[in-house]
Amino acid sequence: MGGWLVKELIDRGAEVVALVRDSNPRSMFIRDGLNEHAVVVNGCVEDENVVRRALAEYAVDTVFHLAAQPLVSVAKADPTDTLRVNVQGTWTVLEACRQLKVRHVIVASSDKAYGASPNLPYLESHPLEGRYPYDVSKSCADLLSRMYAETYQLPVCISRFGNLFGGGDLNFSRTIPGLIRATLHDEPFVIRSDGKFIRDFLYVKDAAHAYLFLAEKLAAGAIKPGEAFNLSLEIRMTVLEVVELGLKLMGRTDLKPVIQNIASAEIREQTLSAAKARRELGWEPAYSMEDALLETIDWYRDFFSLTANADASHRTALQTR
Repeated sequence: MGGWLVKELIDRGAEVVALVRDSNPRSMFIRDGLNEHAVVVNGCVEDENVVRRALAEYAVDTVFHLAAQPLVSVAKADPTDTLRVNVQGTWTVLEACRQLKVRHVIVASSDKAYGASPNLPYLESHPLEGRYPYDVSKSCADLLSRMYAETYQLPVCISRFGNLFGGGDLNFSRTIPGLIRATLHDEPFVIRSDGKFIRDFLYVKDAAHAYLFLAEKLAAGAIKPGEAFNLSLEIRMTVLEVVELGLKLMGRTDLKPVIQNIASAEIREQTLSAAKARRELGWEPAYSMEDALLETIDWYRDFFSLTANADASHRTALQTR
């Protein structure tokens, strides 16, 4: 997500400062050379000295707080690190923004912040009731954002997206990149759940545009500090339906998925209403699920082709030494 947002900001002529944790991240931000057009600050989001220095030294005007430990399975295995990054990281960013009087702050929350509920789709007025490690971390980050807006009048807007997907995501434990990789390698995709979990989706390009759209509306005074907005395609799809659509678009309906039914500590059904964003801000996604999946498949097909060619060139070079 961060890579696509950086690309969009650079394309629009913005001066970008990116906080990057790993010196050699897997992100498309580094791989596609976007770092050559942005200032890169290495460090962790929960390190208050690093965050404050980056904001002060580069006189940052607008902050997009996307940094997080985003994997549900990792959060279950290591809850304390997830809470440290997602919760402490959020208050570190917000406190630095307060002290340095940053003009606009967009915080990435999630549909997971709502927790499980029989009342769907979620509206922005729904209580934040996360119970599992990742969900709780997002509920807390969301509440912290509202606290800073209400108590200190920090100009914060909170985005709550459904499941984001698109090229550049190399966490192949996720459904869509995992499905595409398995299919392109002529392997059946393994579904950890029973395939009936229902999720809401948004294409990564639509998400990048949505972040900038919210920042522009916040700057124009159309959004009150502390307001949250759901953004999604507003569709209900089971994991199995997503897999079947992906296989159809790749012409591989013969590769039947393997259903393990071993997933735990995950919410069974989550869908969002984006009616508020459409009604009050005039927001609409540009991509349908099918069009977004087609672009995503093409991105990974190119990625694996380039990777295979690079590996072949490396083997040839070793053999000729």
